Amino acid sequence: MATSSESVSQTYTLAKARYADLGVDTDAAMAKLAGIPISLHCWQGDDVGGFENTGEGLSGGIAVTGNYPGKARTPDELRADLDKALSLIPGKHRLNLHAFYGEFGGKKVDRNEIQPEHFQNWIDWAKSNGMGMDFNPTCFAHPMAADGFTLSHPKKAVRDFWVEHCIASREIGAVMGKELGSPTVTNFWIPDGYKDTPVDRLAPRQRLSESLDRVFTKAIDPKLHLDAVECKLFGIGSESYVVGSHEFYMGYAIKNQKLLCLDAGHFHPTEGIADKLSSVLMYVPEVLLHVSRGVRWDSDHVVTLDDALQSIAAELVRNNLLARTHIGLDFFDASINRVAAWAIGTRNTLKALLMALLEPPALRDSEKSGDYTSRLALMEETKSLPWGAVWDAYCEKQNVPVGTAWLDEVKGYENAVLSKRA
Repeated sequence: MATSSESVSQTYTLAKARYADLGVDTDAAMAKLAGIPISLHCWQGDDVGGFENTGEGLSGGIAVTGNYPGKARTPDELRADLDKALSLIPGKHRLNLHAFYGEFGGKKVDRNEIQPEHFQNWIDWAKSNGMGMDFNPTCFAHPMAADGFTLSHPKKAVRDFWVEHCIASREIGAVMGKELGSPTVTNFWIPDGYKDTPVDRLAPRQRLSESLDRVFTKAIDPKLHLDAVECKLFGIGSESYVVGSHEFYMGYAIKNQKLLCLDAGHFHPTEGIADKLSSVLMYVPEVLLHVSRGVRWDSDHVVTLDDALQSIAAELVRNNLLARTHIGLDFFDASINRVAAWAIGTRNTLKALLMALLEPPALRDSEKSGDYTSRLALMEETKSLPWGAVWDAYCEKQNVPVGTAWLDEVKGYENAVLSKRA
């Protein structure tokens, strides 16, 4: 149901006055939000399938459930779906691409042989949209990862293969950054681990460290490319031991001054990442966030506007950490409309950031003065402030659908495009 422009204007006028009474400039908050890009993950659109056509199924603890019709089958279909999703999301954003989404012209190109040319159509598409790009080596769904180990594999030949793939991925990321005029964050995640309790936890981590050192041997201009490393507590098939634990990667990132990737779904279900941000950013130059939602054992549900997401956004805004934080999404759901999943998750991430940007300065003032009673009271009162009216005004200002009108757009696209796909 569409919301009239007159109604949006009226409610925003009232909300603006309410926030002004509390010392908050809503126009300034919207302007700041417009400068925060979110990196949309390509793999939501095709259920982490990629375009290699190797016949290999998903591995590395990754599983996608559901069979909602309309999955993208080609790069052009995936780009069309992304275009639709981006038209429903306010602001200017980025694309996060995995290596097995290259376009190989029907030829067999193994992971350690990928070149920038295989991603030129993606670069051209991003350039036409005025977007930056981020990148990921794909260290799963491949015969050389069939036993669950890649960069930490006991066999040197296997490690060498994945080192070569990761080096190629860095080179591709640097080309993306150069062509698009915005540094590419290339994020390194591997599935390595054991289903049951290992005897030797140290040797795989030593091998992983050595492999990463080889991957990062070549210095790349940070104006073009940034490296990030990503941990995980456990995965399907690596329930008892993950080589790349949080402690491992935090130490590696600090020692080598790499970006540390924190995925909201990669920790214990009762553990949030918001509290980690101010700590790790004391020792690493920047962080990469994978905004996701864990549900019990699964780490990749569509992002909702829950307490965990609001806490992450508040931590970034309250401590002026946005300039050192790259925000990306990481979820995949094949049980609902995939374009809608992108829109829901990204809009919710932006809503959380807007709520944080609209916090009254009295919150910080009460804490500085030691008035913790007022701090708690004000924190609770801010939850009922009319931030939704500001959000609607922001969407209208950015020429995207207001309220649930975006869902009508998705339904129309489903009827006209997605339903025609076999």
